[in-house]
Amino acid sequence: MLTVAALYHFTRFPDPAALRGPLLDCAVGHGVKGSLLLAAEGINGTIAGTRAGIDAVLAHIRALPGCDGLEWKESPAATMPFGKMKVKLKREIVTMGQPDVDPRAQVGHYVAPQEWNALIASPDVAVIDTRNDYEVAIGTFEGAIDPKTRSFSEFPAWWEQNRDRFHNKRIAMFCTGGIRCEKSTNFLLQQGVEEVYHLKGGILKYLEEVPADQSLWQGECFVFDQRVSVGHGLVQGQMTTCGACRRPVTPEQRRDPAFEDGVCCPACTGEYTEADRARFRERQRQMELAKARGEPHLGA
Repeated sequence: MLTVAALYHFTRFPDPAALRGPLLDCAVGHGVKGSLLLAAEGINGTIAGTRAGIDAVLAHIRALPGCDGLEWKESPAATMPFGKMKVKLKREIVTMGQPDVDPRAQVGHYVAPQEWNALIASPDVAVIDTRNDYEVAIGTFEGAIDPKTRSFSEFPAWWEQNRDRFHNKRIAMFCTGGIRCEKSTNFLLQQGVEEVYHLKGGILKYLEEVPADQSLWQGECFVFDQRVSVGHGLVQGQMTTCGACRRPVTPEQRRDPAFEDGVCCPACTGEYTEADRARFRERQRQMELAKARGEPHLGA
């Protein structure tokens, strides 16, 4: 059994480029795979490997400037959910496009998973899902508002258009692991919202700690690796991904005539040309050949 560690930490890196090489070398040297983002504002990502490998990489990250307080969330994986190890340099570790937003200055009130149900059941609380539309489609909290954003950077515009809906409301926000709420709650506080809350540790921590028979979560939680989704207890879910659009695909959608493995799904049937689909079919064929040989595909 492998360990998957999802992490983020806001801190100030004067020269994130100088951190990239040693971090990548550490991960590769310990057989760890996944994706980590470095920016001037901190680090974000998900990695997977053996217990010893994950511990080594986490120790390396905790030794980076300002990262001694790093927190992370772990879940099991029966097989390696990543094809390679990547460490990328970015402008932001989660893209919101608001230069004045700084979670290190102020964020909303953290709410522990065990206290979340009581908060969101309050009639004066509006619950907002800050994730992308395709994530919300496979699972969310009962009664949560879906902004229907295609990317997190669309959230500020959505708020500006809808803020009057939330007059005299307390705002409770959630996302997969917590990082998007660090920025969105800071943004709302800057916009003058007085009472803003967010789920500490995100959906992943809630699914880990709150028993299914006490849960207000409905569906599965999308994760950004080859497991695709997890459920209560962080057990791998039933979702796969479309090889073309990368949206999650339910078992029912896989039985739809519009679904073709690696080529298209019911959500993207009108989004690609026949030339695109021919290219996707060839990629899928190469992936299946590599799998039959017991080799990783270069595009994995």
